[in-house]
Amino acid sequence: MADRRQVLRFGAVAAAAPALGGALASPALAHEEPGGRKPGTTLVVGHRGASGYRPEHTLASYELAARMGADYMEPDLVSTKDGVLVCRHEPEIGGTTNVASHPEFADRKRTVVLDGVSVTGWWTQDFTLAELKTLRAVERIPGTRQHNTLFDGRFEVPTFQELLDLRKRLNKELGRDIGVFPETKHPTFFRNLGLELETPLVKILRRNGLDRRGAKVFIQSFEAKNLRTLADQYRVEVPLVFLSSASGTPFNDTRTYADYLTPAGLKELSEYVDGLGPDKSQIIPRNADGTLAAPTSLVEDAHRAGLKVIPYTFRAENTFLPTELKVGTDPNAYGKAIDEQITFLRTGIDGLFTDQTDIGVLARSLA
Repeated sequence: MADRRQVLRFGAVAAAAPALGGALASPALAHEEPGGRKPGTTLVVGHRGASGYRPEHTLASYELAARMGADYMEPDLVSTKDGVLVCRHEPEIGGTTNVASHPEFADRKRTVVLDGVSVTGWWTQDFTLAELKTLRAVERIPGTRQHNTLFDGRFEVPTFQELLDLRKRLNKELGRDIGVFPETKHPTFFRNLGLELETPLVKILRRNGLDRRGAKVFIQSFEAKNLRTLADQYRVEVPLVFLSSASGTPFNDTRTYADYLTPAGLKELSEYVDGLGPDKSQIIPRNADGTLAAPTSLVEDAHRAGLKVIPYTFRAENTFLPTELKVGTDPNAYGKAIDEQITFLRTGIDGLFTDQTDIGVLARSLA
C-alpha cells in the first residue's frame, strides 16, 4: 500500500483546487459543473499552456490556459548553458524558436546524442539565457496548427521563474490558486553535461514558497530514478508523478514502462511517487482500425496502489482522435474531442493533460 503521507498530500492538493474561474466564451462554464461533479476533483492541466491556441511554452500560452480555467499550467524544463531553467519541449530548439534565422548562431547547429538518439539542431545547453532571450518562439507543428503561426516571432522563451511570476499575478487577478506541473526533461542527459535539473528546480520552488504540503505543484518525469532522487535526496514535499510511454523503457533504466505499470510495479512506485501520467492509450487502447477499445485495468490498479492517474495528451484535431470521433476528412479539422475526453473521464481518471483547456473544462462538467 502506498505511504499514507504521500496519498494524503496528493489528495490535499486536489481537494484544495477551487471552482474554476477566468475568461471563457461562456463565463458560466468557469463556475458550473452541471454533471454534478464536485469542482476541482478532476484536474484539467494546460499542456504546455493552451498550446492548441498559442505556440507552446510561452507566457501567452500559459496565461491563456489559466484564463480558460486550467487548474495547472504544465512547463517542460530544460537548462541553459549558465544553468537557468527555461520552458521548452526539448533542449533542441530548432523547431520551437526562430534560431535558424539568426546568422550569428549558425555555427551552434550540431548533432547531439539525446537519450541514445542522434539529433541535429540547436541546443539550449549551448546558449546562455541572455542569448536565448534574443530568440522568439514559433509554432512546433505549423501544418496542423496554422492559426498558431500568426504568433510566430511574438513571444520570448520564458524562464521557469517568469512562469511562477505570471502565476502569482494571475492568482491575484483571477482570485484563485493556479498550479504548476513542471516536468524535468531528460534529467540524466543534463546531469551528464554538468547541468543537473533537480537542484535549480527545488531551489526555485523553495524560494517561491512552493515546496510545501498543500502547494499546487506536481513534479513529473519519465525517469523513475529522477523521481526517486527528488523524493529521497531532496525530500521534496510536493507530489511526484511518474510519466509512462506506451512502449520502451525510461532512459538508462533496465525496466520497461510496462513493468512499472504492473500491480507489483505500481506498488513499488507508490513508495516514492504519488501519481501516474500515462499515455492515454494505456488507459483506453485503440483497435487495429483506430477505434477505441475496452479500457484496461490501469486506473483501477493504480488506485488500488494509492496512486492518482492523469493521462496525456488530449487534442482536438482529427489527426489525434480515434477513428469514430473524427469529423470529415481534413486531418487538421476539429473532431469530437469533447466526446473523447468524456469517455476517458468516465474511466475514473483523476485529471487529464489537454492542449485545448476550454475543451477539458467543458468535458469535465459533462462527464
